[in-house]
Amino acid sequence: MNLEELREYCLAKKGVEEGMPFGDTTLVMKVMGKIFALLPLDAEIQTINLKCDPDRAIELREAYPDSIQPGYHMNKAHWNTVSTELGLPKKLLQEMIDHSYDLIVASLPKKVRLEWEQL
Repeated sequence: MNLEELREYCLAKKGVEEGMPFGDTTLVMKVMGKIFALLPLDAEIQTINLKCDPDRAIELREAYPDSIQPGYHMNKAHWNTVSTELGLPKKLLQEMIDHSYDLIVASLPKKVRLEWEQL
């Protein structure tokens, strides 16, 4: 998936907004104000940083060592940096984005979660 496909897939989810709070080289995707994906705009190979269950993160890194690494500039136990142009199946990439999104939604405070549910 290229940058525009990643962006469109993320933005299609409920309650998602994009922004550039860290400068003009990183596109940030948030659900109800909480980050679930970061897309560097200046990388030679397109990547996306995604939140992940720590056990699942290890499994993915072992299964796809060339494409999935511990999160660059992120908590390495909970975030992966995923190279999106190195042959990962599109369905797997979408599942990882969904997983990241779902983890953040599950962690939202009750009041915010209720607002999200009503969108």
